[in-house]
Amino acid sequence: MSTTLLMRNRSLIIYGFSLALLMVLLKWLEWKFIITDHAVELYAGLIAAVFLGVGVWLTKKLSKPKQQTVYVDREIVVRPTDDFVFNDAEFSRLGLSRREVEVLQLIASGASNQQIADELYVSVNTVKTHTSRLFEKLNVKRRTQAVDMGKKLSIIP
Repeated sequence: MSTTLLMRNRSLIIYGFSLALLMVLLKWLEWKFIITDHAVELYAGLIAAVFLGVGVWLTKKLSKPKQQTVYVDREIVVRPTDDFVFNDAEFSRLGLSRREVEVLQLIASGASNQQIADELYVSVNTVKTHTSRLFEKLNVKRRTQAVDMGKKLSIIP
């Protein structure tokens, strides 16, 4: 029964296959004409796509951080304030004044220059002068380093 059905519809199958083949040929010719007629636009689009890809790649490459943050855990020794003994030897060796020690104690408590000036009844410039001389004598560059050095030398609790 299937062979009789195939024989009867053979002309329809050949006709359908021929139409499909003709459609493929027409689409191929249409594509070929599109390419030849619009070659400049296609090449410009391809170049734009390449530049887009290079731009995205370069942006990702350049936006990566060059420095890596490293966190170091370090033990900080905190001495109890009850056992604090002022080190007169270091105090005189460094040539610190009592006012500079007061400024260092206020820095250690977290006071700003303005707050230190208000506490000691002096100007902010005087506090800055005391701070810079203190930094020179302790051979440090930052407030935190000065506080650390003062605690290590037993100048402040």
